[in-house]
Amino acid sequence: MDLLKKLTGKNSDEYESVAKHLVDSADTDLFEKLVKQEDFLFDFVKNNVASRIKNACNKENYLNLMKFLDYYSPSYDGVIVETLYNYGGLELLPAMKEIFINDDAGKKAYAAKYFSLVPRENLEELLPVIRKMAESEFEPLSINSIEILSKMKDEEFKNNALKMLDSDDEFEQYNGVKYLVSYKAIEALPKIIEVMKKSSLSENIASEIPYLVPVEDLVKSEDGILVLCNIVSAIPEIIPSSAVLDYDLFSIFEDLYLNNLTSSSAVLLRLAQDKFAELAGNDEYLFDCDKNTKEEIYAINQLLVGIDSYKLKNLLYDELYDSSDFVFFAVDYVNEPEELEALLDSTNPTLVLKVLSRLKERQQLTQAHKDLAMNNIEKDDLKRFIEAL
Repeated sequence: MDLLKKLTGKNSDEYESVAKHLVDSADTDLFEKLVKQEDFLFDFVKNNVASRIKNACNKENYLNLMKFLDYYSPSYDGVIVETLYNYGGLELLPAMKEIFINDDAGKKAYAAKYFSLVPRENLEELLPVIRKMAESEFEPLSINSIEILSKMKDEEFKNNALKMLDSDDEFEQYNGVKYLVSYKAIEALPKIIEVMKKSSLSENIASEIPYLVPVEDLVKSEDGILVLCNIVSAIPEIIPSSAVLDYDLFSIFEDLYLNNLTSSSAVLLRLAQDKFAELAGNDEYLFDCDKNTKEEIYAINQLLVGIDSYKLKNLLYDELYDSSDFVFFAVDYVNEPEELEALLDSTNPTLVLKVLSRLKERQQLTQAHKDLAMNNIEKDDLKRFIEAL
């Protein structure tokens, strides 16, 4: 049988002997195959393999793990560097510093993970390099470097990331959000949410926020419910379907409906009804999902099917005003032209265009609607777009 299948399999006699072979022989070919397969392995399998590698290591063979640093894996970087540090301690620090300065991004990511275990005083001279690597395009290197900066409480990096939120460049703002989330700068949450509200990358930004604040805490505020609206909207294109388990969305939706039903949570639940009906009804969305994820999506869909859509709709009408943070989502569930017409007085051109598009979808758009919309829009290119609708 293939060694990789034995290593990832269920037979303890087989995987223990293969794990021992992997470490004792520093079998880089087998480790490379393991890394290449990780996208096709379930998380619990990768966790099992990491434990098997750890159990195969001892003070005689642990240095063989250094040969695996040529093949970066976010699934195994933790067990590799922790084993190296537990057995080698600071003796490996000079070699890791050399790697961090001169090697490729993958090996640097391993070194950065190792540094997260090292006392601050041993890394002071590397701070400028760590800050630079924190902005690497190779995400594992960036994340691992920011983890070090967070543990070192590096205010310079955090303040620079905060300044990025004020940029006119939305991609720079988004990078600032990712840096602050990786830094665990919880105090930046209000500003991150304000950036999310105005950004065309709102779904991407929302997808980062649960790494800073648990979803169950987010839903205690209206801003948090808005984050959830963007998250639900982003599944599965930006956020994987498996997130339904990570976020415990079944319990979140159930509690909102039974105990915290408001106009804003009604918008979220109505949005979720459409999203999960789509997910549950389309095999393409579930093709790569594991059994637990599929079952959870079906369960959430059944929960949402049992919720009275008319009750939700009556509540979400309270969000149909210009300054509502939920109006962009609520508009999608309004059919009455008079309710939509009232929003054409908005000074927000994006909202006006969405309302006009909604009217057109329902074959209710008139020239009077266009004229009303153009009264509050100054840009000629937008006026031409409206006229062409």
